[in-house]
Amino acid sequence: MHIQHVIGARPNFMKVAPVMGALSAYAAVHQTLVHTGQHYDVNMSDVFFQQLGLPEPDANLGVGSGSHAEQTAQVMLRFEDVVLTRQPDLVLVYGDVNSTLAVSLVCAKLGISTGHVEAGLRAFDRTMPEEINRVLTDQLADLLFTPSSDGDENLMREGIDPQKVHLVGNVMIDTLIRLLPSAMSTWRQSQWREWEGRPYLLTTLHRPSNVDDPEMLQGLLNTFGEISREIPVIFPLHPRTRQRFDSAAYTARFPQVHLAQPLGYLEFLALQRFATAVITDSGGVQEETTYLGIPCLTVRNNTERPVTVTVGTNTLIGQDMRRLLQEVGRVLFGGGKRGQIPPLWDGRAGERIAAVIVRELG
Repeated sequence: MHIQHVIGARPNFMKVAPVMGALSAYAAVHQTLVHTGQHYDVNMSDVFFQQLGLPEPDANLGVGSGSHAEQTAQVMLRFEDVVLTRQPDLVLVYGDVNSTLAVSLVCAKLGISTGHVEAGLRAFDRTMPEEINRVLTDQLADLLFTPSSDGDENLMREGIDPQKVHLVGNVMIDTLIRLLPSAMSTWRQSQWREWEGRPYLLTTLHRPSNVDDPEMLQGLLNTFGEISREIPVIFPLHPRTRQRFDSAAYTARFPQVHLAQPLGYLEFLALQRFATAVITDSGGVQEETTYLGIPCLTVRNNTERPVTVTVGTNTLIGQDMRRLLQEVGRVLFGGGKRGQIPPLWDGRAGERIAAVIVRELG
């Protein structure tokens, strides 16, 4: 049984690791790994392979950056040769990046079965490119693995055959649980160890709605500067964000906002673990903070992970900077959400996925 995993961007890496690990327990399963290269620099890709213990990819498509159309088209063109040569029994795709949809389209045209890990998530906002990727990938997939019950409900509403849908839990949390001890060890040997026991806010931004609009980005930066007068702010900069403002001039103006290069998984996980709160627009960070019990303030009008709001520690801020300041103030006075851990976020989602695959293809 040949299972081919396809990943393209850093959120995928944390999701594929537990599934590959669980499938390796089955002697009859042969696995290959394809990296499309959607995230391709050392800080956004290579370091994650090292820290997560992933094998070297069997194929790297080297697609790199580009518009949504360019990335999707290049992945389709380059992946077709790989999948025709390898002839897998099942191709597993992860999350909602452009590579996910591109690979699903190729496989559907060729009659090759696909499974979607992290299926069923919906923000109900078609202006988000990720939402288009999610909806279309789920329509094409033969096996759909959902992280929470709202995913099942969304798929039923869209007419997906219930026999294809499997509620397995959150594979991101599998990786978090496995590597949290390593993250703590790495923390104590890193430049960030001095922050242990000190209050700070951690923030990360990358979505076009926040960083591509100069007025919105400037409003966020000014708000972080204002927050930093009350509590230091650690701000690892996504390459997309760094390109859009003069970071040197900004740090001179707000010395308590500590800008940093993109961090590896272990370093960022440790920073989340000790943060007073996290400000983000990342879906994965909403999940990780929920598991860790850290208040999360999400600078978006919606989320495809509503369980992090209804059960977890997440609060949707929208793009209202006044409300962001109010919620930070609430956190600083002890009023931040602590929430609970959602069902099946127990570190065994990868095992459940592997069991379903072996049963269905067996």
